[in-house]
Amino acid sequence: MTTLSIATIDGRTMAILPEALLALKGGLRGPALVKDEDGYDMARSIWNGMVDRSPGLIIRCHGAADVMHAVDFAREHDLVVAVRGGGHNIAGNAVCEGGLMIDLSPMDFVRVDPAARRAWVGPGAKLNDVDRETQAFGLALPSGINSTTGISGLTLGGGFGWLTRKLGLTIDSLVSADVVTADGRLLRTSTNENPDLFWAIRGGGGNFGIVTAFEFNLHPVGPEVLSGLVVHSFDQADALLRAYREAVNHAPEELTCWVVMRQAPPLPFLPPEWHGRAVMILAMCYVGDPAGGEKATKELRLLGHPIADVVGPHRLVDWQAAFDPLLTPGARNYWKSHDFETLQDGALDVITQAVRTLPGPECELFIAHVGGAMSRVAPEATAYPQRSAHFVMNVHTRWRESKDDNACIAWARKLFRATEPFATGSAYVNFMPEDETDRVEKIYGANYRRLAELKGRYDPRNIFRMNQNIRPAQ
Repeated sequence: MTTLSIATIDGRTMAILPEALLALKGGLRGPALVKDEDGYDMARSIWNGMVDRSPGLIIRCHGAADVMHAVDFAREHDLVVAVRGGGHNIAGNAVCEGGLMIDLSPMDFVRVDPAARRAWVGPGAKLNDVDRETQAFGLALPSGINSTTGISGLTLGGGFGWLTRKLGLTIDSLVSADVVTADGRLLRTSTNENPDLFWAIRGGGGNFGIVTAFEFNLHPVGPEVLSGLVVHSFDQADALLRAYREAVNHAPEELTCWVVMRQAPPLPFLPPEWHGRAVMILAMCYVGDPAGGEKATKELRLLGHPIADVVGPHRLVDWQAAFDPLLTPGARNYWKSHDFETLQDGALDVITQAVRTLPGPECELFIAHVGGAMSRVAPEATAYPQRSAHFVMNVHTRWRESKDDNACIAWARKLFRATEPFATGSAYVNFMPEDETDRVEKIYGANYRRLAELKGRYDPRNIFRMNQNIRPAQ
């Protein structure tokens, strides 16, 4: 075994002697991998294919003790640290170059107590792991829209999806969490235990420690929901978007309807002549009795002249995975996102014009309507600050070849700048790419000062900096 060189937080490299590495490995249940060892490349490969970094060392944690050892090792050697949960985050902060990657993906347990309507979930679990275990008992956790997303990053950033309007954000169902802080301690956090830390991790991202277990409240949902797509020609988009804006503003909380604009993929229910042509899709999900769902979705389904309407009863686990084929790992991805209080005509004009110049067949723009239960929580109650009903625009460029990087990224940035005058200034932290560190203070608004103070208390040396970073207050 040779001496290992690994990156430190002050930009140097640290020589880790063989005996120190052996001592580390001896205290772990999981493996500690260096380059060219079996499992190394798999562990460093994440969802966004643009991210190709090589950590100096990867610790694949099998429990909280492994995480504590890894954090102690990083702190003692001043190492750059990246923390991987599901590896789905757009910014790619799960992987660092040359430093220590703490890989939580082996910790993917999900345990459900159906009588108590509770679930205990490991930080390596993905949404499909949670959905399948909870739906076995007719229960659900409000989470995201892509089943391969990791529960850890989703929760720490707030977590919204199809069930948010009815049941709130993912963090609104969080009861407690076990957190390894920068000093290597394992703390239980809840409204009664370490409440400041509990407040901070509900929206503050991975800035304050590494969660080794989540405890969630579950809710009776499913096993079927009324869900599906209504697909329109994009030629109708100008009028349809304005009608959509009005319809969702008086929709019941059980109904969530989002807009997706892109070139039509080769979906089996679409006529072949529409494959590859620009379309506007209404994606909807109703959580409640089917008769109520038919009534609630009627106005939206009667808009325009659809090419296809495939709204009907589906298993919740299947609907949660409906977009997975369009979001498989390995492609190159870049996102830009805004929050809008309402969809002003000027913003819609900019958006529709941009969609007419999509830079690639996998690029898309979606608009999510959120509010309802999440908006009844005070902005200061959790670190997640944007609680009012609003629309979230995500500009999602996706492509395969590096030669298309400049064109796709430039298109996304241009649209982002053109819609900025209509935006609130807030944003969903999980949708922010790695080049938006200048937005962090603004998106947290009045909550930022408290977050910075808590960062100074729990991570004064900013060990956990591979994230949308909140700098510690001095």
